[in-house]
Amino acid sequence: MHIPDGFLSPGVWSGLWVVSIAILGFCLRKVKAVLQDKMIPLMGVAAAFIFAVQMLNFPVAGATSGHLLGGVLAAILLGPYGGAIVIAIVLIIQCLIFQDGGLTALGANIFNMSFIGAMGGYLVYHTIRRAVKGDRGILVGASFAAWFSVVATSSICAVELALSGTSPLKIALPAMAGIHVLIGIGETIITVFVIGTVLKMRPDLIYKK
Repeated sequence: MHIPDGFLSPGVWSGLWVVSIAILGFCLRKVKAVLQDKMIPLMGVAAAFIFAVQMLNFPVAGATSGHLLGGVLAAILLGPYGGAIVIAIVLIIQCLIFQDGGLTALGANIFNMSFIGAMGGYLVYHTIRRAVKGDRGILVGASFAAWFSVVATSSICAVELALSGTSPLKIALPAMAGIHVLIGIGETIITVFVIGTVLKMRPDLIYKK
């Protein structure tokens, strides 16, 4: 899912850099407005946990493997804006220190995983949670949102590759979305397990707004 350098055209990656900086600035302002004492350490813990778990791959099909994206997980704990910031921080560290994802493509990776994955996934979660009350709504919302976030992120990535002329959409979209339909199941299992554990031990950590 981490796009390397050379896969996106200058017009696409530079445009996504601008969009990502603008949205990150907006997220920072929103988080500052609702900042609570528990949010700062929780953001640090969430970033460290997601960073560590992303290093663990699980087999999907054949020689393909997947790993946790964590956008929905972060958003359920920190809200959509805090979750997006945490995922962006993880992506920046992975890019600059571990060369996981290209520097020119970092704006695209942040756009895909922080905004489409975390914020878009939270919208799905929030909608389901309002319809299904109680802890059941949280878990059902988390499961659908986690799966959706992976498929949506991979689909947007395919569109970006097509716009860059790297791969035609009719090839990139089925290839990316198809395998991530399966990877999304792993994302769902991990997300629901963690959120379920938090609900049992520290339900106050679930973002309520």
